[in-house]
Amino acid sequence: MMEYLAKFLPYMLQSTVMTLKIFVLTLAIALPLGLPIALGSNCRIRPLAWLCRLYVLIFRGTPLMLQLFFFYFFFPLVLKIKISVFVTVILTFVLNYAAYLAEIYRGGINSVDKGQHEAAFALGLTKKQTMLDIILPQTMKAVLPPIVNEAITLVKDTALASSLPLVDLMKATNSSVNRMTDITPMFFSALIYLLINLILTMFAGRLEKYFARYDRKEEY
Repeated sequence: MMEYLAKFLPYMLQSTVMTLKIFVLTLAIALPLGLPIALGSNCRIRPLAWLCRLYVLIFRGTPLMLQLFFFYFFFPLVLKIKISVFVTVILTFVLNYAAYLAEIYRGGINSVDKGQHEAAFALGLTKKQTMLDIILPQTMKAVLPPIVNEAITLVKDTALASSLPLVDLMKATNSSVNRMTDITPMFFSALIYLLINLILTMFAGRLEKYFARYDRKEEY
């Protein structure tokens, strides 16, 4: 059995590192990037608001795989710039997920009662102080569940990177299946994706419990 697993499992585990790199880098960059886009969408400066909303519309309204191929060919063919496949994948995933996260942030900001804006104004707080000290902390707590859902989706979407010449977990799985003419690697691939999402779900549960402590304090 061990000899059989040795034919494909080490290769798949090695490629899992690439999948995790795509996941971590995308989340680390897209999470903060989505916030200014959300604030821009709510901005009273109409050209800026329209620009942010157009960006969100384009990246949410077109398939991620299409975006991957677009940027893969856009830089060398149009801009005459050579960039690595890995950078192309990260750039595409970041731009795509920043658009989704921007809408999550925007929904969270708009869900805060307008009375809190008026109360902050009555206390003499500036718009910047109101946003940073009152609105955003409540927004972050409200948007945690949908952000976790997006993170879980991102784990699965990393498989789309296999459509480009990049060896991630999905690419390694397909290669192993073709080489061995056996679908067993697919079952192990599914287990790896499930394990990553299980760890992510457990971490999210801890975060929700952490924020719930403040809810209980407010009740007292």
